[in-house]
Amino acid sequence: MLAATAVQFVDERWDRDLVARLSDYIRIPAKSPAFDPVWAAHGHLERVVQDALGWARSQPVRGLQAEIVRLDGRTPCLFFDAPSTRPGAAGDRTVLFYGHLDKQPEMSGWRSGLGPWQPVLHEGRLYGRGAADDGYAVYAALTALAALDTSGVPRPRCVGLIETCEESGSFDLPAYLEHLTPRLGDVGLLIGLDSGCGDYERLWVTTSLRGLAGGLLSVDVLREGVHSGNASGIVPSSFRIIRILLDRIDDSRTGKLRDPVFQVPIPQERVEQAQAAAAVMGDRIWQQFPWVRRNPESPEDSARPVTTDPVEAILNRTWRSALSVIGAAGLPLPKEAGNVQRPGTELKLSVRLPPTADAERAAQRLKQVLEADPPYEARVRFEIDSPASGWDAPPTAPWLKEALDQASLAAFGKEPAWAGEGGSIPFISMLGERFPRAQFVITGVLGPQSNAHGPNEFLLIPYAKKLTCAMARVVAEARL
Repeated sequence: MLAATAVQFVDERWDRDLVARLSDYIRIPAKSPAFDPVWAAHGHLERVVQDALGWARSQPVRGLQAEIVRLDGRTPCLFFDAPSTRPGAAGDRTVLFYGHLDKQPEMSGWRSGLGPWQPVLHEGRLYGRGAADDGYAVYAALTALAALDTSGVPRPRCVGLIETCEESGSFDLPAYLEHLTPRLGDVGLLIGLDSGCGDYERLWVTTSLRGLAGGLLSVDVLREGVHSGNASGIVPSSFRIIRILLDRIDDSRTGKLRDPVFQVPIPQERVEQAQAAAAVMGDRIWQQFPWVRRNPESPEDSARPVTTDPVEAILNRTWRSALSVIGAAGLPLPKEAGNVQRPGTELKLSVRLPPTADAERAAQRLKQVLEADPPYEARVRFEIDSPASGWDAPPTAPWLKEALDQASLAAFGKEPAWAGEGGSIPFISMLGERFPRAQFVITGVLGPQSNAHGPNEFLLIPYAKKLTCAMARVVAEARL
């Protein structure tokens, strides 16, 4: 087990330093480039990496070197390097920590007294945009290393790559990875702190991540809007055409995507892990969401999920494709809508893909299916966003499984759980390709109601403390 001094170090560092640091971080609207095209002029991304750099350089981590790496025209990247403290470990492989400091946009719906750039600490929850997803990562990683070093626990060489483009699909990351690879060494263990947890009672290890394909679907019928009384019944509605096109992609009754390119067989091991995770989570897998109530007086009279079977819900979220409409244009607000046949409609589409699906192929298939044979010869265009590959973890080495078991038991008093996640972290698949011999620990603090990307996002401080201790234990036990 970690020395009591190391656990105490982590606890005090969170209480006396990190909560305040992350509160300052929340106040900065460091939106990812996709949501702030003039990010360089605004300087918010620069400020959060500078703040993290200044803090990092003051930490009691032996031999730590930290810097901001810059490539022309790209978002900044924080890099740190802490040499091994193990005797005679010059040839050791490297532990690589990953996180990001850019944020999702504000989103509406924050409860009274809360806001995206307004840190509020209530009952152990630090509310505000970005602290959980995942501004805490660099602070937790270096705190874990400092706890080991101040307690005299030897560890391998550890490096960190903290980007500021993740929420935009990490389009700057390949260039930084290419630039920094010679300095990373032979990565033997990657610890990514940008994932989720099924509850706050144990360590959760992510076994897979879904890929992503999407883009902007535009349908134009007229050059300008016309009176609906004159045109309806003659001019086809652009929205109806979009309904026809979306029916080509998924079954609106079930949500199942139609084309085989969006489906893959689910490995038996992942099914068994989903069954084990479902036994832990039960109905919480779907009850965690803020369902609307048809009758506010009746808690039972609420919207329902696609399935109430916890195993099927987990597999749906982690190994099956799903189409979401995440944005729209060409639709006036209801109070401003006149009786006009609109000239066109735009929808922003997002398709979550199985971990092993080919994201490039899926994106091209989306374009092909949507643009082929346009109804009524309307002008239909689909502009592809950068696809993101999914990831399926390699087999876990026995030493790592033992370290994770012991880390979870020591920090939480319970064995870890293993489950896939529904989101995408492009960096993980990039590293998997570049370092095929590496082991992975992908984890995070995004648990029930933490609501990353949405309103009322929060970081549960007690869980973050225990996760920090667990990662310190895994680093100390790393057999590289």
